[in-house]
Amino acid sequence: MIRSMTGFGRAQVSVEGYNITVEIRSVNNRYFDFYAKMPRAFSFLEEKVKALLSTEISRGKVECSLQIETTADESVIVSVNEPLAVGYVKAIEELAEKFEVKNDLTALSLARFSDILSITKAPVDEEDLWNKVQGAVKDALAEFIKMREIEGEKLKADVLSRADIIINNVSYIEERSPETVKAYSEKLLERMKTVLGDTQVDEARILTEAAIYADKVAVAEETVRLRSHIDQLHSMLDSNEAVGRKLDFLVQEINREANTIGSKAQDVDIARRVIDIKAEVEKIREQIQNIE
Repeated sequence: MIRSMTGFGRAQVSVEGYNITVEIRSVNNRYFDFYAKMPRAFSFLEEKVKALLSTEISRGKVECSLQIETTADESVIVSVNEPLAVGYVKAIEELAEKFEVKNDLTALSLARFSDILSITKAPVDEEDLWNKVQGAVKDALAEFIKMREIEGEKLKADVLSRADIIINNVSYIEERSPETVKAYSEKLLERMKTVLGDTQVDEARILTEAAIYADKVAVAEETVRLRSHIDQLHSMLDSNEAVGRKLDFLVQEINREANTIGSKAQDVDIARRVIDIKAEVEKIREQIQNIE
């Protein structure tokens, strides 16, 4: 199924002490360009999230926002700086002895000295947290992909409608092209009669000139290739793969054939149809820039 490169998905879960919110959004880009917004303490999750998203997203500038709120009591670790505590105890003992004062040092009063005690959060179990986060990421990704597919179907319908317009114009050109040769032959014959008067007209020369003209304005090869390219366009739009880059190349080929027909056109009606084809090609080109 064709997917657009623009999309948005959001998921929020509460699981075992955490509230986790994930938002994924993307815009057009030639490649998969990933950017994460998450608390620095959880930056170890960035590569895991990127790897998970890259399994489903091949193109687009993708931003993933991850919020993690701890709801359970946070475990902390209280550490004692033993060498520093020993130093304080010895210094106080020396003060008490030297100045003959009471040494009333207690553990509580010792703990009040700077840097004796330090408090740190317990380390996060990275694998356990990832197991909790990836469920929310997958839920947001599923919603994100669904939106991309809905937008992709709209793009596909628009491109196909424009491809039909191109084919209709190609059909007209194929029908009209032989008529231009016939009209040229008739005009050439009339001009020769006017110039030569009663002198007999060389019909063989007329046929030769008409054949040269027909070869010059022949567009059968180009219209056949155009039809083939449009068939390929249909096939690509029915594909389940990411075909945005291939479509971009194919549209260039369609435009090249239209330009060739335009350069050969010696007929006003055909020239107008070529302009119509090129207008639709340009609209298709704009649309496929949004296709993954």
